[in-house]
Amino acid sequence: MVLAARTQVPPENLSNAFRRAVQYLDPDLPVTDLRTLDRLLWERTRRWRVYGAMFSIFAAMALLLASVGLYAVMAHSVNQRTQEIGVRMAMGAPALSLMAMVFAQGMRQLLLGLLIGVAGSFTLIHVFTALVVVEVKPADPVTYATVALVLILAGVIGSAIPARRAVKVDPIIALRYQ
Repeated sequence: MVLAARTQVPPENLSNAFRRAVQYLDPDLPVTDLRTLDRLLWERTRRWRVYGAMFSIFAAMALLLASVGLYAVMAHSVNQRTQEIGVRMAMGAPALSLMAMVFAQGMRQLLLGLLIGVAGSFTLIHVFTALVVVEVKPADPVTYATVALVLILAGVIGSAIPARRAVKVDPIIALRYQ
């Protein structure tokens, strides 16, 4: 049997009053489990909060791995193109155009990944609709925009470091580089 009551005072202070009221109605009826609605809801949603925390941790790790991966690919690309960058610098290419060239290469990879990811999420949205908690829209544009901005920020950082490094290449050393 469940008894629910709305009170004007904090419900934690009323446990003894509820016990006495139930004992007054039926002395043989034990009152064993008194909980507030907030605590009951907290206990019932605990599993979903744990899942949410785990997925958040996994998402942060995936973002970190994606950023490091993009940085590694860009650093490797800059390393392979050291002679080309040295020749361009020796021919008088401005440092800003070299930096933009390397940075644009990383941004193309990032945008391609974002397009594939967004297309895949819209494709799988119907599968996940059944798993979504009440009052959360699976195709929430704010969520898509936030995720895209975070990924773009990670991609900008992952591309900016090798682009900056490419500008600092000494043309003489770059021409001798094998």
